[in-house]
Parts: sequence; structure tokens; C-alpha cells
Amino acid sequence: MNTIQKEYAEKLVSAEKAVEVVKSGDNIFYGEFTMFPEALDEALAARIMDLKDIRVRSISFTQPPKIVLADPKKEHVIMEDWHCGVVSRKLIDKGMCYYIPVTYHQGPRIVRKYLDVDVVMISVCSMDENGYFNLGPSNSGTAAHIDKAKTVIVEVKANAPTCLGGNSESVHISRVDYIVEGNNKPMLQLPEVIPTENDYKIADFVMKEIEDGSCLQLGIGGLPNVIGANIASSDLKDLGIHTEMLVDSCVDMYNAGRITGKKKSIDVGKMVYTFAMGTDKLYNFLHNNPVCASYPVNYCNDPRIVALNDKVIAINSALEVDLFSQVCSETAGTRHISGTGGQLDYIFAAFASHGGKGLICLNSTHTDKKGNVTSRIRPTLTPGSVVTVPRSIVQYIVTEYGIVQLKGKSTWQRAEDLISIAHPDFRDDLIKEAQTLNIWAKSNKDDNY
Repeated sequence: MNTIQKEYAEKLVSAEKAVEVVKSGDNIFYGEFTMFPEALDEALAARIMDLKDIRVRSISFTQPPKIVLADPKKEHVIMEDWHCGVVSRKLIDKGMCYYIPVTYHQGPRIVRKYLDVDVVMISVCSMDENGYFNLGPSNSGTAAHIDKAKTVIVEVKANAPTCLGGNSESVHISRVDYIVEGNNKPMLQLPEVIPTENDYKIADFVMKEIEDGSCLQLGIGGLPNVIGANIASSDLKDLGIHTEMLVDSCVDMYNAGRITGKKKSIDVGKMVYTFAMGTDKLYNFLHNNPVCASYPVNYCNDPRIVALNDKVIAINSALEVDLFSQVCSETAGTRHISGTGGQLDYIFAAFASHGGKGLICLNSTHTDKKGNVTSRIRPTLTPGSVVTVPRSIVQYIVTEYGIVQLKGKSTWQRAEDLISIAHPDFRDDLIKEAQTLNIWAKSNKDDNY
């Protein structure tokens, strides 16, 4: 047995033994996204009634923590999320989780400057021959939490893909206090999102803004899936990837020969990302693939870094936009839907990029559960809504009725442009509201509405 193997054997314990280190008042980090520490969570939940004032945080919980479900009255533990997804949204609705507002690229710096981290519990890949545990497809803020942690516990997930860096994609056994061998459940498989008719229409407008050599930031959902498929079947050449989230459509674009990264200014030839979620198609593609580079989010999402690439095309979605051009992508009124994520990072970066374009895409209307149809382009944001992208930062807005560029335009010009891509059924009312808000100027465009 060599030195590294001996150290592994000495630090290997059961999940029940590892969580004995947790004491009342501790701040615990549960890792990120697909790398949820299932065995450790279950073991800690079993003793939560013996603890109090526990705070458990993650960067996007992908399953409800048993430690939280075991304490629905929040008498022992408080759950907090840096990057809210479906799981946290449902628990927020029940008062069982809280969002940590953050401009994503600043997250690691916030941790290092301001937070106490008592225990890190993270899932990792199997240790390599050099004593390193790869973090898998989740690298946005884990390194910062490890830097601050008093105790580091890793739960080995042997079937996770080894994701090459970049940097900070691994933790060495010398920094680890306890090793737990997990249950190796299959990697999270994101269900296919079926695109809508409007997704195809919006994608047509977006495709006209992409040119050879563009560097893409693309997320997940019906619209990104359509755009990815359109790119894969196009004749676009030498596209690059520098994105927050790597998804299945990136694999399709690469396999179709559209992605080469040759025109990038940094990380040339690399598909840069900070986390990845999708299906086994994506995870198999990532495994030990040197064309992919995993970076912490303070590098991947820093607008100053992203903008070093030319022709950055940032494609993001929103819940609503008001006539002042404020973008809300996080809340429906006061109801929490999602986090800021990297939207502000990439919209800012795209404008700073030579030839770059930051696109906010949304359907022009929303139909609620009762069948009521409302406009997503509104006179003002729904009361209580959070501004994700300030009007001073907004560049392009896209609906199924068109695309408008708002930089350098005054309030009345923005109102006119936004109404021009609103659903026709709502345009007259929006004009009246714009007049009431004193942001409507009589022009020769009036006849178009």
C-alpha cells in the first residue's frame, strides 16, 4: 500500500461516523447541482434532533435535503440556496428555504471575505492515482468553500464524470478530513423540455444574430434546445463556447462540427463552463474530455474575462420586462422562481465583447392555470418583482414578434420598441399606459399599432 492509499484507508469512515463532527451552530456546505451528498445528508438527518441552529447551504439543491424534511418547523436547521432551482423554489413556497441574492461571479469572493464555513460535505469522483478527487460537473463555488472550511468530508460518487480543468476542479486528499463511499445512484437526468411554437419563432430571430466565430453562452430549456438544434444543422463555422452551464445541446453542436473554439481569444479550442447538467449524453461527453474546461464561477462568469472573447452571444430568458426596460427573471411578484444566476454577468459581458450581443428572450404572453392570458411586457413590473437586469444594462429583447436593441435609446424609444414586439392584443393598452407614465412620444410609428 503506497502513502496515498494508506491515507485513504485511514480517512475512510461511514457516513454516520463522518457526520458526528457536526455540532450545533455549524454552517454546512452541501456542494453543487448534480453532486448532492446523499449518504451524508441521510446520516445527518438521522441526528438532526440532537442539533440546533444548523445552517445548510448549496449551490442549487437538486433534491430535497432529508435534513430539512426531517425538520419542517425549522426548529433545528435553516436551508439556504445560492442558485435557486425547482427544488428550492418549492421549499421556499413552504417557508422552508431562503435564497442568497448574488451576482454569480462574485460568489466565491463573498465566501472568502464574509462567510464562516464549518463543514463541507461534497460528492466527488473516485480518487485518482495522484490523490485527487475530481469535483465532477460542479465547480462554481466549491473551491472557495473548501478554502474556508474547518472540516472537509467527501462522499465518493464513482459513476460521476471526471471533468478536466480549467482550474480548481479537484481537491487533494491532504485537504480532506473524512472519506465516505456513497451509494452511487445514477447521475441526475434532466427531462427533455418540449419546445413551443413560440420557441421556434424566437429562435429564428436569435439565429440571425449569430455569425461565424461567435462565442456562445446558452442555457437550458425549450428555446436553448431549439437554438442548439438550429446551430447544429446550420453552416455556421468555428463557434466557441464560454458558458455558465454546459448542456446536451452543446454536445450536439460540437458533434455536428459547429464548435471548434478556434476564434476565441482565451481558452482557445476549449468549451469553458462552471457547471453541467443534462443527460448521460452530456456526462459521457465530459468524462476525461480535454476539449471541455471546468472553471470556478469567479473566472467563468467574470464579465471582464468573458468579454476578452469577441462576438459573445449571451442568450437568456426572463419572466417579464416593463416599458422602462427593466428585466425580471427571478420572481413572479413576491413569489420566488429562480436566482440571478449568471444572467447579469453575461448580459454585461456580451456588450463589453467586441461584436457581442446580450439577448433577453421571452414569450410575449403568459397563460395562468385558470386560462387567463397576460402580457409579459408590462407598463411596470408586477409589484414585488425583483429587477434582475437594470434598464441601464439591457441590450436586446426578443419575443416571438421580433427583436429590439435598446442601448442608447431614451425611455420613449424603449417603450415604443418594446410595444412593437408585445402581443398585438395588448399593444393599444400598453400605449395608453406609456402615455400615463409619460414615456410615450407621438410619432409616425403610431399607425403601426
